[in-house]
Amino acid sequence: MIEVKHLTKKYGNHEAVSDLSFTIEDGQVYGFLGPNGAGKSTTMNIMTGCLAATDGQVTIDGYDIFEDSAKAKALIGYLPEQPPLYMDSTPAEYLDFVARAKGIPAKELKAEVERVMEQTQITEMRDRLIKHLSKGYKQRVGIAQALLGNPKLIILDEPTVGLDPRQIIEIRELIASLGKEHTVVLSSHILSEVQAVCDNIMIISHGKMVAMGTAENLEDIFAGRTTVTLTADAGAEETEAILSVLPEDCGIDVKALETEGAPKCDAVITSSAEDPDAICRQVFFAFAKAGRALLKLGVERASLEDVFIELTGDQAQEAPAEAPDVSAEAQPSETEVDK
Repeated sequence: MIEVKHLTKKYGNHEAVSDLSFTIEDGQVYGFLGPNGAGKSTTMNIMTGCLAATDGQVTIDGYDIFEDSAKAKALIGYLPEQPPLYMDSTPAEYLDFVARAKGIPAKELKAEVERVMEQTQITEMRDRLIKHLSKGYKQRVGIAQALLGNPKLIILDEPTVGLDPRQIIEIRELIASLGKEHTVVLSSHILSEVQAVCDNIMIISHGKMVAMGTAENLEDIFAGRTTVTLTADAGAEETEAILSVLPEDCGIDVKALETEGAPKCDAVITSSAEDPDAICRQVFFAFAKAGRALLKLGVERASLEDVFIELTGDQAQEAPAEAPDVSAEAQPSETEVDK
């Protein structure tokens, strides 16, 4: 549905997005994952036609976002990081205004506004001023405006930023439900959020795509080495001798434990073997042959967090700022009322 080819965006000498290419298929939830300043918001602003690209192409269902902008934008619902809300309006008034701006026929306006309020569960807040809503409800109103017109593609930029844990869970559940009827693209720098709701993950760093796939696939591809940990009822020197039967490419780190009575030790074995169970079996039978007990034996695989740090570690440390979000003006802070 979405095809991005060689997308580049420069601000003077700074390249916020660098030769970025990817394809997004219909009917799935995609997550843009990357450190702050990785280029996520810039990419989304370009994908939605809110920001011009220095170079490259974005097509939505075959429509170029720049050359066929009206047809392409009609397929998109967009929630920027700063929701473009009118604080002195009620949700019903605001959504009616946005629906008219989107060109929804007058005879369908009321039903469409009611539909998106019900879908985002804000009907009970329809007549309260937006400035008096909690942060979570404001996000729901922002998502509701993105849903007006029932677009095929929903793009959400950091949809849970600034929310409390309860609100985050509620917004995640809403996004998961949207993924059943729409193609959804969301950006985040929070690993747990992306893992919770996304079918596919795109990891971006320094404006470049560094990995793309499901969480499980990324963990398998970038795990690199398997780590086997154990605690043995044996001394460090004896443990090293027992483990000498392992393949030469295994890294072995043995540490003696301070215990009273019989010596014990911990050991960490790293291996590039594709089957970690094979290493565990070798370890088990080697200790059994030596007449020594294994008190603990386990395997640690790389997590998505490990993959993320491996691919973006330097930028996560630097965390440079992205270009400002041009899709919405900043709103003054308001005193919020909890739900």
